[in-house]
Amino acid sequence: MKYNRFVLALALTFNLIALSAQEKDYAPTCKMCPGTYIPSEEVQAYIDRAKQFNIIDQQVRAVDVGKSNLAAGLVYRGKLEKPAEMSVAEHDLVSELYHVIEGTGTLVLSPELVGAKRRPPDSETVRMLNGPGQNAASVRNGVTYNLKPGDVVIIPAGTGHWFTKIDDHIVYLMVRIDPDKVTPAKTEADSKQYLATPPRRP
Repeated sequence: MKYNRFVLALALTFNLIALSAQEKDYAPTCKMCPGTYIPSEEVQAYIDRAKQFNIIDQQVRAVDVGKSNLAAGLVYRGKLEKPAEMSVAEHDLVSELYHVIEGTGTLVLSPELVGAKRRPPDSETVRMLNGPGQNAASVRNGVTYNLKPGDVVIIPAGTGHWFTKIDDHIVYLMVRIDPDKVTPAKTEADSKQYLATPPRRP
């Protein structure tokens, strides 16, 4: 009898917990926020600009989505026969997702950096694209991926990423997740102005 009462009490407790979870009043983390549309013609304009002017990384949009900023970038990398010095990249606060559009290349991932050095805080990549982070000479215990069109790679904040070879070129759409909102917004109007302005020569 006591066992049956215990089982009944336990069942009632679980039911109350389940009902409580169902009745919780959730609210959107981004209240009344509009969606963002980027047409393929605009993406192609960034690809063309990258190829014409040899620009590696361009932010297409950066949007406040409530608890985080969410950005879409376009990256173009030319042929690479061997990795450049200090070419491992790591971002402290921003995670990234790559979706390969064109080309092939070899990417190595590892959170174990070798010979790391912090990027200058006033550099454009830190201020505008991916926030504070480091470059490194190499990594330990790296995992190698041979990227091709259609592949997707997720790179958490703090993980080193290192292109060691690019066969001819590679183009990928990059999604950046910035929960600390360390990089600025980029609107459709900002993008149009950017594309209409010839890049500054170094």
